[in-house]
Amino acid sequence: MSRFDVYANPDKSERLHTPFVLDLQNSYLATLTTFVAVPLRTESCVPGRLVDLQPGLTVAGQAVVMDTPMMATFPKRGLGLPVANLRAEQGVIQNALDALFGEY
Repeated sequence: MSRFDVYANPDKSERLHTPFVLDLQNSYLATLTTFVAVPLRTESCVPGRLVDLQPGLTVAGQAVVMDTPMMATFPKRGLGLPVANLRAEQGVIQNALDALFGEY
């Protein structure tokens, strides 16, 4: 697993509105059985979003919203292979994290 890897949502029943999860965890913590991630949701699932906190991204040609306030831990088992990596969007992602945690 690498930071900024994107995985298909492990909960298949939620994929319609939350197709992906984004790995935010530092690779230093790779030995843990969980990882910190943020759901990537369809735009319709994030009404009234705050653009800096919940930026729009594109994964595998699909427009999604990084729902930063819904950050959580996810188990690593059953994830499969990453479908994308958003390292190129690191500035946008970090800005959203800064908006959430106060360095804004």
